[in-house]
Amino acid sequence: MLITYITKLLAGALLVTAGPIGAQEKFPNKPIRMLVPFSAGSATDFFARAVGQKMAENWGQQVVVDNRPSAGGVIASELLLGSTPDGHTLMMVSIGHAVNASLYSKLPYDTIKDFAGVTLVADVPNVLVTTPALGIKSVKELIDLAKSKSGQINYGSAGVGSGTHMNGEEFKLAAGINVVHVPFKGTPEALTNTIGGSVQYFFAPITAAVPLVKSGKVTGLAVSTKTRSPILPDLPTVGDTLRGFDFNLWTGLIGPAKMPNDVKQKIAAEVARILALPDVKERLLTQGATPHTMAPSEFDAFIKNEVLRLANVVKASGARAD
Repeated sequence: MLITYITKLLAGALLVTAGPIGAQEKFPNKPIRMLVPFSAGSATDFFARAVGQKMAENWGQQVVVDNRPSAGGVIASELLLGSTPDGHTLMMVSIGHAVNASLYSKLPYDTIKDFAGVTLVADVPNVLVTTPALGIKSVKELIDLAKSKSGQINYGSAGVGSGTHMNGEEFKLAAGINVVHVPFKGTPEALTNTIGGSVQYFFAPITAAVPLVKSGKVTGLAVSTKTRSPILPDLPTVGDTLRGFDFNLWTGLIGPAKMPNDVKQKIAAEVARILALPDVKERLLTQGATPHTMAPSEFDAFIKNEVLRLANVVKASGARAD
């Protein structure tokens, strides 16, 4: 499926290049700045560097990863908004980009109108983990326990508005349970408190969860995405119990709204080519990520749908960032 998509994108890129002289032939003609709204070492930063390295090697232009970890991505988004829309400034975003649209009462930009989707890059699941002391072995058992002890079960998150928080709230809504959200400073703190039993469960980013599940320090119940993870193949999906459940900590590439379509197409084709490389696929696998690309128009529609979907989750949670 990925190979077919790459073929279509490359064919489109060749057709544009064969046409009149324009932005496609000239791009890229200088270094590319790839904004990352999180710190170096984060999952989003990992994807930016994995893609950026191969992009630079193929295009002969430096790709500078610019980490701007502030205000949940708002600062980085403002920088992207103010950049020249020629494709030389991009941003690697995650699900938080869509969450911010409703988490903040007022943003200095419109999440849908002011940015252009280039391509989705990867799907990344969370892992529903519980404290071993709970003795729970399945999603159904956890839901039954939460219903029998309404308001007495706690779940942790890596902070208000984080992907782990939204995952927890969406699970709460889908399961019809009354549980208490306990936000922590980050994933390490949330996992420590899950291990210790201060909170009963946590939707942990898969890379952080894998060693703890394998060592037995936490009990892995299921992955949050609609398909199983190749690095935890024995774990079912939450959707196996709650039909249709699918929470994906996706990562993707966006640019300013007025980027030329031919430039978007060329970047999307290049990302698809990169994600099909064996060494890149192996690197993504170590992060529990599955390569997943989209055409620019498809990614625009995807982001719009995520903004609307997550607005309902944010509203139900009562979460605010300001």
